[in-house]
Amino acid sequence: MARRAKSASDASRSLVGFTIGGIRYAVPIKHVREITNPMVLTPLPNAPAVVIGVADHRGEVVTIVDLRVHFGLTPSATAAREKWILLQMASEPLGLVVDSVTEVFGTQGQALRAPPQVSRVQQQGLLGVLPHEDALVFILDVAKFVELVNDVRRDSMAVLEAPT
Repeated sequence: MARRAKSASDASRSLVGFTIGGIRYAVPIKHVREITNPMVLTPLPNAPAVVIGVADHRGEVVTIVDLRVHFGLTPSATAAREKWILLQMASEPLGLVVDSVTEVFGTQGQALRAPPQVSRVQQQGLLGVLPHEDALVFILDVAKFVELVNDVRRDSMAVLEAPT
């Protein structure tokens, strides 16, 4: 009897969960290239505080975004547990600094709920909320973080191209 292979789009394992400041978040697994320990960072001059630098990962320059800074939290006191979630988007690789990676899980057929409107949802990059194991998990809109990085790149290029 043939066993059915699970694909990356399997609804039972479609999200990568992680924590930031004790709050649960997730990103769609289809965008996750790798989970890694932090690497050596090179700061980007004039970048917003949320973009903490770039790293050389297997010959590629990866822009690193600190989600603690993005959500207005203080830098992690337990950097030893930090992980980077490397995302592969159409434009370029992007890394998200998280406190810890928890699990790979699915929606269990539940629809994504709208995020609460009391916060700056658009600015925070929240796609929605999903109940999971007696808690709510915020699902990130990774396209918003790509836009942020592209804005930084455009601003950097404008500075380089400006007449002196």
